[in-house]
Amino acid sequence: MDGRLLPWLLCLAALPPAAAQSAWLYGERHDHADHQRQTAADIRRLGTEGRLHAVVLEMAERGADTRGLPRDAAEDAVRAALRWNDAGWPWPRYREVVMNAVRAGVPVHGGNLAQARLREAMQQPHWDTAIPAEARARLLDAVRDGHCGLLPEARLVPMARMQIARDRSLAQVVAEAAAGAPADAVVVMLAGAMHASRASGVPLHLAALAPQLGIRSIGYASAYGETAEPGFDEWRPARPEPPQDHCAALRERGLPSVPASTSPTSR
Repeated sequence: MDGRLLPWLLCLAALPPAAAQSAWLYGERHDHADHQRQTAADIRRLGTEGRLHAVVLEMAERGADTRGLPRDAAEDAVRAALRWNDAGWPWPRYREVVMNAVRAGVPVHGGNLAQARLREAMQQPHWDTAIPAEARARLLDAVRDGHCGLLPEARLVPMARMQIARDRSLAQVVAEAAAGAPADAVVVMLAGAMHASRASGVPLHLAALAPQLGIRSIGYASAYGETAEPGFDEWRPARPEPPQDHCAALRERGLPSVPASTSPTSR
C-alpha cells in the first residue's frame, strides 16, 4: 500500500457513525472517474442497507426527478425523467450513480439551476451577502483560479453569485428530500468539490434551511492537489486521472459569455 494513503485511511477508521437522518455531500472532480465510482458504490451499499432515502445531483436541473419510475426502469426513461444533458455531463460517468439509486427504489432529484436562472443570479446583488464574507472570498478566489486568471475582474462577482445561487438550490432540494425521512435515513448529494465543502458551499445554506440535518462532507484526492482541501469531514484516497491542462483549453477557445454547467470551480 502507498504509505501516503495511510493517514487518510486511519482518519476514515476513526470517524464516528454518521448522524441519524443525515445528508452525505460528496464533492467530486468531474473528470475523475474513480470519484463517481466510489460514490456509486456508497449509493449501492446504502440502498442495500435500506438507509438510502434520496439522491440529489448537480448534474440535473431542479424539478427533474425519477419519482414514479419503477426499479427496473430503462436507462432511456431515467435519462428522460432527469432531462439529462450529455453535452455537459457524459452519461457513462454517472450511469452507476443514478441507476444504483433507481434500482434501490430511491428517487434521484436534480438540484442545479437552469441556465436562464443562473444568468438572472449573476445580476442579483443579494447573493453577495448570502454567505459569510470569508466564504465568499474563497469563492471569488476559486472563480479566479478556476478560470486560470483569464476572467476579467468585473466578471468575478457575477460568477460567484451564480455559484452561491446554485449552492442554495442544491441545499433546498436536499432539505426537501430529507423532510419526513426515517431516523436513520441518508440523503446523498453529488456535486463539484466546492459545492460540497463546508468552507464554501451547500453546508452553509443547510445550516439555515435544515439545522436538524446531520451533514457529512466527503472529498476525494485528485490530480489537481496533493493535500486534503479544507471544508471536508472525510478526505478519501482516489485513483488520479492524468492531469489535464484546462487553462490551455480556455486560452484556445476563449471564455464563454455564460459559463457552462461544468465550470472550473466545480472541478
